[in-house]
Amino acid sequence: MLLCLTANHRNASLDTLERLSVGAPDATRALVRDEIFVSGAVVLATCSRFEAYLDIDEPLTGGEAVAVESVVEAMAAASDVSADVLRASVAVHQGADAAAHLFAVTSGLESVVVGEDEISGQVRRALDAARADGLTSGELERLFQRATHTSRGVRNRTQLRGAHRSLVRLALELASSRVADWSAARIVLVGTGRYAARTVDALRARGAGDLHVFSPSGRAEGFAVQRGLLPVTDFAAAAAQADVVITCTADAVVHADAFTSGRRVLVIDLGLPRNVDPAVGEVEGVELLDLETIRLHAPLEQFSAHADARAIVGDAATEFAADREVGPAITALRGEVLKVVDDEIARARARGAGDDVEAALRHLAGVLLHKPSVRMRELAVEGRLDEVHGALELLHGLAVDAPGAAVDDDDLWATA
Repeated sequence: MLLCLTANHRNASLDTLERLSVGAPDATRALVRDEIFVSGAVVLATCSRFEAYLDIDEPLTGGEAVAVESVVEAMAAASDVSADVLRASVAVHQGADAAAHLFAVTSGLESVVVGEDEISGQVRRALDAARADGLTSGELERLFQRATHTSRGVRNRTQLRGAHRSLVRLALELASSRVADWSAARIVLVGTGRYAARTVDALRARGAGDLHVFSPSGRAEGFAVQRGLLPVTDFAAAAAQADVVITCTADAVVHADAFTSGRRVLVIDLGLPRNVDPAVGEVEGVELLDLETIRLHAPLEQFSAHADARAIVGDAATEFAADREVGPAITALRGEVLKVVDDEIARARARGAGDDVEAALRHLAGVLLHKPSVRMRELAVEGRLDEVHGALELLHGLAVDAPGAAVDDDDLWATA
C-alpha cells in the first residue's frame, strides 16, 4: 500500500517545514530499519514542503492509521516538533490518491508558484537519495519513475511551462494603463527568487530603470548586486516613495499599514499564495492589481493549461492504479508466451541455430505481447478487469490471482 504524508506551504509553518527537512533523513532510515511494515520510503523536503512516501506492508485493519502514527511520532522526535503540531500539519493520501498527489507535485501544480520547474529535479534527487540509502522499494521506484514521465507530459503537452513569464508580461501590460512612463517610475520589488529575476527582466524590457529590491529574508543586497538594482532594508520607507510595488515571494505578506503616506501607488501582487493583504486595495491612493484581476484578462488558453495539466495528472494516476491491478494478468500472459519461446529456442539450438535466431524469436514475442498488453491496460482503466481475466482463462487456460505487485514497464517492453 502506498502512503503519502505531506506538510506544505498550505498547511504548515515555514519553521515546521525547516525542522522537518533537517530531521527527516535519519527518521526515515529508522522507519525502514525498525518498522516491519514499512518496506520502503522516499522523503521530499524543500523550503515549502515535506513529504514522506511509504510502501506499507500492513494487512491488518487500521494499518494506515498505525503507519501514519508511527511516521508522525518518528518525524516529530527527530525534528524537535511537537507531535500534536505535526498531526495538525499533515495531510494523508493513500493508494491512487498518493500517486495523483506526487504526479501533481512533480508537475509543479502544488508549488507556491504553480508551474515552477525546479520541483521535478528535487523529486528526482529525493529518489536518488533514497536509493543511495537503500530505502526504496519496487513500488516506490515505479511510482517516482511514473511521476517523472507525467511531469514531462505536462511540460510537453500543455502551455503551463513558462506561464508565469507570461503572467508577468500580462500584469505589466495591464499596469501600463496606470503607469504613463516606466522609465520614470520608481519601482520596489519584493522577492529575490527566480520569479523575481524574470520580473526584473520584464520591467527592463519596458524601459524601467529605477528599480529597488526588498527581501524579507535578507537576500536583497546579493540579488541587487547581481542585477544592478538598489537594495532596500526598510520596506515601509521605500513603499512611501514608490510609484509601483511588485511582490513575488513565498515568505512575506504586505499589509495596509505599509501604505500610510497618501501617495498614489500601484501594487501588483504576483504571489501564489497572496503576498498582499486584500485590505491594501482599500487604502486611499493605493490601487491593487492581483492575480485574480490578471486572470480575468488573461488569454483563455493560458489558464486552461492548468486544467489540461490536472487532466493529464488524473489520467496518469488512474493508469498507475490500473497497472497495479492488471499487472498479474500481464505477467501471466508474458510468462506463458515466453515459456513457449524458450522451448522453441531450445529446439532451434538443438538443430544448430545461432544467436540471431534467438534474438529474432524474442523480438517476435515482444511484438506479439505489445498489443494485448496495451489493451489489457486500457480495459483495467475502464474497470473491465474481469473481462481480462475471463479472456486469459478462456484462451490460455490461465487463472490469475488477485492483484499484487505491478508488472515492470521496462521489463515488459524490453523485447518489443
